[in-house]
Amino acid sequence: MTTAQPRRSRPHKTFSAFGDIRRMPSDYEVVTHAQNWTMRKNRTSAFEQNPSSPPNLWFLTYRDHSPLQVEDWDAFRDPDALTYRTYVGLQAEAETKTGGVLEQYAEAGADATLSPGQVSLLTKVFTPSRYLLHGMQQVEAYLGYLAPTSYVTNTAGFATADCLRRVTLVAYRTRELELAHPGAGAGSADRGVWERHEAWQPARKAIEKALIAYDWGEAFTALNLVLAPTLDDVLLRQFKEVSRDNGDQESWLLSSYLEEDSDRRARWSGALARFTLEHRPENEAVLRRWIDRWAPIADAAAAGLGTLLETLPERGRSAREVESGARAKREEFLSGIFSGADVSTGKERAGR
Repeated sequence: MTTAQPRRSRPHKTFSAFGDIRRMPSDYEVVTHAQNWTMRKNRTSAFEQNPSSPPNLWFLTYRDHSPLQVEDWDAFRDPDALTYRTYVGLQAEAETKTGGVLEQYAEAGADATLSPGQVSLLTKVFTPSRYLLHGMQQVEAYLGYLAPTSYVTNTAGFATADCLRRVTLVAYRTRELELAHPGAGAGSADRGVWERHEAWQPARKAIEKALIAYDWGEAFTALNLVLAPTLDDVLLRQFKEVSRDNGDQESWLLSSYLEEDSDRRARWSGALARFTLEHRPENEAVLRRWIDRWAPIADAAAAGLGTLLETLPERGRSAREVESGARAKREEFLSGIFSGADVSTGKERAGR
């Protein structure tokens, strides 16, 4: 009589990290999933050996204990499903387009033909904006470092690179304007404009406050849901329209290309906010509280920059119009988040 052999457990499949799934993970998921080493389940023994170290306490306080909570952050997906490879390819094409514009207008000597009012707009609004953009870059990098999932770490990392690309373009144009109009203040006076010009101080205050919003959820809300949608409407959409009206087609084209990066950040940020609402309806009160805190700060920044567009001797627009336009754009973006989230699904999920 033979003895029955114990049944062997089936070995894990290659993609067992995804749980019991019935489909092959995408390339995007394979290279992105569970790559955040700072999450507790993936953390090295350093956390257990020294849980009270400053870095571990920082993660515990400003991420793990954030009011913005979801049971499974790894369920989030970037709507564009970007990987490093696809991002580099995408931005290589974008750089080809912007490089072509810069070369074409430089060969035509376009900067020498700009009106005095447009030169003033560029040196008061466009060239000093690199200081604000560098602050935005720092906040995005912080979000990527502190994010509770690698799906957010990657998107925030790409947004950080977008900010650096934009800073680089502004710096390049600053040098071109400095050569074409040496007495206009491009380059030499930009820091003074950023630090002391009355119109820039609300925006400077806004980004400096965002830099000390240590809770990752509040930092995400402050920059990606409130400040960036508001200020990009002023510094990209409205700036390019005024530039076009004043005959500066180069600024219109470059700003149009940069809007593609801004739109991509808005897509994944909106998707992430909706994700938090659908998976935990209580997050709505958390997000609305932060939005209410940061919206007046963003409006003040838009109003301040609006005074610079208002002072154009040619075709400008009123500061009130600038502020209201930026606010309307932000509210449209936020409305899409709260009305588009399937909160009922989240309630059903939470009840199971």
